[in-house]
Amino acid sequence: MTEIVSAKPGPTEVWITGIGLATSLGEGVEANWDALAAGRINVDETGFAPYVVHPWVQVSLDAQIPKKGDQRQMEAWQRIGTYAAGLALDSAGVKGNKEILSRMDMVVAAGGGERDLGVDTAILSAQARGNSAPGFLNERLMGDLRPTLFLAQLSNLLAGNIAIVHGVCGTSRTFMGEEVAGIDATRIALARIAAGQSDIALIGGSHNGERKDLLVLYEFGDFNLKGGFAPVWAREQHPGFALGSAGAFLVIESREHATARGAKPFARLSHVVSDLSPRKRMGDVTATLERLWSQLGPREGGGVIITGATGAEPVTSEERAFLQKHTDFAVRSTGTRFGHTMETQFPLGLGLAALSLSRGALFPPGDSAGMEIEMAGSPSQIVVVGAGHWRGEGMALVEAVA
Repeated sequence: MTEIVSAKPGPTEVWITGIGLATSLGEGVEANWDALAAGRINVDETGFAPYVVHPWVQVSLDAQIPKKGDQRQMEAWQRIGTYAAGLALDSAGVKGNKEILSRMDMVVAAGGGERDLGVDTAILSAQARGNSAPGFLNERLMGDLRPTLFLAQLSNLLAGNIAIVHGVCGTSRTFMGEEVAGIDATRIALARIAAGQSDIALIGGSHNGERKDLLVLYEFGDFNLKGGFAPVWAREQHPGFALGSAGAFLVIESREHATARGAKPFARLSHVVSDLSPRKRMGDVTATLERLWSQLGPREGGGVIITGATGAEPVTSEERAFLQKHTDFAVRSTGTRFGHTMETQFPLGLGLAALSLSRGALFPPGDSAGMEIEMAGSPSQIVVVGAGHWRGEGMALVEAVA
């Protein structure tokens, strides 16, 4: 059994005051909410066949990244994240406020950068033809790869670009480690504000799922969804995740700080817990999720669970077993609508939870497999669940603010 790590509620109430979403369904909270309400799903089944991806909706980058030079030096995942971060700052009403931005903390969840596919392909082709003499690999890597490629792959460059473009200049932390990175980025930021170590923070992540090198990497583990799209809960016979491109950032701050500047909350972030199940036998993940559930504090019956369920196995079946023990909660899967966005999946779920609570409604179900049902009335609490495709689990409790 592993030890649960928790950001316990402290004397300071923490509000979500800004939401920035740039996804396969659109740009901004309105576009994403309208797409969810209409049941839209944006997938590409041909561009990366046999794999399925949820492509990013193209935007005018100038709106959030005005300098062309800044745009050019970023890889796609950095542009997506920097754009979404700008949307969150706009949403919170702090965009351009140098006094607040100069002390705003930042906790980012990010993966690595992209490979040079041309160089990789040339090396593999030469090796397949038997044209690889001793030292061939080192010579080609040293001679063909541009030095700036390695710099562009650093995970903390997303935070660096956000600081450069938007002026967020408080403390900065970057978590790298797929789904659990987004969970722990949220947990740490909440703990700092609840403990009075910070007043306001920008948290979130970004992911570019439209990458051939990434699809090959996950195919080695047999994680990719192949042969056509299906909702997350309908993939038992053909498991896998459909990678998605998305940026999701939130501005969270103490109630006192938000009230002093006249900011209105979307919702309250009350509790975040994380764990690392051993996953040595079936049932380990289910048991871990139950332990996390017990640590979240008081919950009302008839609530909502927004899950980042991947569609990969066996973890999705274990998560399904957990959910079936809590049938009084309406379930929604972000993976069906947005694809699987790795580090971004948990912040995306938090953003949708806060948006749902602020609007007093839950978006419609995304499948007909029986896991997701209609919900009448307004939710007052939403639990966001994350279970990584091969490691890491976490939950957050998001509540309505009267």
